[in-house]
Amino acid sequence: MTGAARNILVVAHAHRTETVDAARRVIAVLHEAGATPVVPTDDPALLEALGEVPAVALGETIAPADIELTIVLGGDGTILRAAELVRGAAVPILGINMGHVGFLAEIEADVLDDAIRRVIARDYEVEERMTLRVRVKDDAGEVLYETWALNEATVEKAERERMLEVIVAIDGRPLSTFGCDGMVVATPTGSTAYGFSAGGPVIWPTVEAIEVVPLSAHALFARPLVVAPEAPVVVEVLGRTGGRAILWCDGRRSHDVPPGGRVVVRRSAEPVRLARLHPSPFSERLVRKFRLPVAGWRGPVAEDAE
Repeated sequence: MTGAARNILVVAHAHRTETVDAARRVIAVLHEAGATPVVPTDDPALLEALGEVPAVALGETIAPADIELTIVLGGDGTILRAAELVRGAAVPILGINMGHVGFLAEIEADVLDDAIRRVIARDYEVEERMTLRVRVKDDAGEVLYETWALNEATVEKAERERMLEVIVAIDGRPLSTFGCDGMVVATPTGSTAYGFSAGGPVIWPTVEAIEVVPLSAHALFARPLVVAPEAPVVVEVLGRTGGRAILWCDGRRSHDVPPGGRVVVRRSAEPVRLARLHPSPFSERLVRKFRLPVAGWRGPVAEDAE
């Protein structure tokens, strides 16, 4: 790629002063280094907040496929939005956490300058994260809506006063029927998000699996499940209780699920690529993000590795 144009997409949370200021700094440094900073055009609030900067607009002269890397300043929600922008282009995403927990982010804001230097030097590794393909079908099997998810797809009740009655099927076989507030179907990446809050287990990102977590289920057997990634997960909404359902993917994209309709979730062939400056064991990130107590550990011993 020597001599080729280097287009770096910069995505930031538009309503936080610190993220906008950091985005301006990133854009300025990239420009000085001879790269082309690119900003999204679908976020007028960010464009207004940035003001006059030496950047070009995504989609006008530069397509997502022409992007070398995406730098995201914000929390996990901003990273999920950036993943939408470059979906289909296999562009690595470097998350710089300026939110709260920030599980998807690689680094914290206090090492921003070093991060930009390493981006310019192409000094990073890329890891792939499994995603989900999600379809909504009506009772005749016609596809009404299709989308994807990095964290999770949730089927939720649309009315507070009514519960949903669902049939859950795995691998083309019915597993159980019960009333509930909804169902979470998550990737390992999403297991530390909604699935974790709903009582599901944490799954290491390197594990290839799909997590299924019922929400407030009225049933004896309605425990979280971890299933093979090749196993399609189907949540069928029964119409006899009159409850209406809605599908949410990553909390960003939604679609109504009709009575008798099905939400079919399976592994997507297209992963999300995350740039890593400091590859480390997931356990280390888990301890740091959740501030888990580890005092008293004496360090590894030789037999631990055997």
